[in-house]
This record gives sequence, structure tokens and C-alpha cells, in this order.
Amino acid sequence: MSGHSKWHNIQGRKNAQDAKRGKIFQKISRELYMAVKAGGPDPSSNPQLRLIMDKARAANMPKDNVKRAVDKGSSSDTANYDEVTYEGYGPGGVAVLVHALTDNKNRTSSSVRVAFTRNGGTMGAAGSVSYMFDRRGLIVIEREGLDVDEDQMLEDVLEAGGDDMQTSDDAFEIYTDPKQLAAVRDALEAKDYTLATAELTMIPENTTPVPPEKAEQFERMIDLLEDDDDVSEVYYAGELPENTEA
Repeated sequence: MSGHSKWHNIQGRKNAQDAKRGKIFQKISRELYMAVKAGGPDPSSNPQLRLIMDKARAANMPKDNVKRAVDKGSSSDTANYDEVTYEGYGPGGVAVLVHALTDNKNRTSSSVRVAFTRNGGTMGAAGSVSYMFDRRGLIVIEREGLDVDEDQMLEDVLEAGGDDMQTSDDAFEIYTDPKQLAAVRDALEAKDYTLATAELTMIPENTTPVPPEKAEQFERMIDLLEDDDDVSEVYYAGELPENTEA
């Protein structure tokens, strides 16, 4: 997600996501399975698996669920998933990227198209909006209980290899080169920082305010996309009005 603060939006939608916790675990299990199939079950030699394990921990996914997904990926199971990206515009002309992990592209494509078209959006061709986003590593450190000022935090971030940092009342948001995410994460953990999340994400180069009269429709579209079993991530280059953020 995007906006004036990615973490603000994540936290703002947390209550709604809590109600879908089982579905979130199912999606993370699929990502764990694919990561193990691609790079093996040892997170110390499989950076992608380590990142998804971090994601599972941030979502409070039970360790037993994580183990089952890793074990399944290590087995002779032959389930096959394809990574697919869909692009389009939501209500108000806001650019939207949808990443999916699916075993049936026709089913997923149809579901994503319905989410767009029934909520005032339009699907676009490949490349129609992806150029508006940059792939970055994102690390979030919550400020509650943290006795570190912004200057010290920035110094530690740069020393760890981070590229940039944004500060809000709630958290420090640290941005990295995608290839350096694991190294920066490890360096910050070595400095005894507790990370709320460390993930690869898509950051919009510019954001567009969602018109207030279209905010409810836009949120309904995003909710429908996120609720799809095959959709792993939804990113958008829009800022919702403060009084309507979920």
C-alpha cells in the first residue's frame, strides 16, 4: 500500500485484516511453500524464505503453520503456482498494482477484473501503471518504547546500509535497495532494534488523492482484491481522505 505513510495505512487496515486472519495465513503459507521450492528450507541460505518467515511472524502466524508450509515445500508435493501481476486504475484514476500467486490464471484474472469493474475501476495492459512504482525494501521499527531520537536512528540506518528513512508519530520507515534488504535488516537487528516488519514492497513515485466522493468505492475495491485467495499484495498510488481510512 502507499500514501503519506505506508505503516499508517497498514495499521489503519489492521482491524479489518484481523477478521481475515485465517485467509492471511493461507496466503503466507503459499508464499512459504514457493520460497522453499525455489531456494530450499534453510532460511540462513534462502533470503526470500527468511523474509517471508519475518512476514509470518509480523502477522502472528503460529509456528506450527509455518512449519507445515515449509515441510510441504520440502516434500515431493508438485503443486505449482504462478506469479502474476495485474495493473489498472481504481475510482478517481488511482494507479493500482495487484500481485497474485495462483494455480489457475483464468480464475484469478476473472476475479480481479470483477473487483475493478464493479467498483468504478478499469483493468489496464501490462506496463500501464507499473512504471509509476519503484520496488524497494521496507523495514519498520515502531517508536513506542524506543528511546532513540530521529538523528540517532538515521545515523544507525545509514550505517546499516539503508537508503532513506521517513519518520511518523508511530514508526521509523526505512527504505533500502531490494537486494540489500536482508543485509540492512540483519545489521539493524545486530544493533538490538526490534523490527515490526521487513519486506519487499512497491512504492509509488507520486500519489494521487482519492476524491472523497469515491473513497468508499475505492476502499470496497481494495478490500475485494485483498480478500481474494490468490492475491498476495495490493499496491496503490493513492491517498485516502483521513476520515475514511479503514
